[in-house]
Amino acid sequence: MSPQTVHGTHSSEWITISLDEYESMKRTIEILSNADLMDQINNGMRKETKSRDFEKLAEELGI
Repeated sequence: MSPQTVHGTHSSEWITISLDEYESMKRTIEILSNADLMDQINNGMRKETKSRDFEKLAEELGI
């Protein structure tokens, strides 16, 4: 059965996700909702600014 939410008369099924996934989703929503951050990201992409993969950088830094 697929998850669903009905607006009006409240009816929903449950979806369980890890706390890490939930926190990641919240951070993503916060960034996408922040016009200044999105402008910075888009400007960097337009300028073809060199970027690095965060996971690789964290590994190199030992964090």
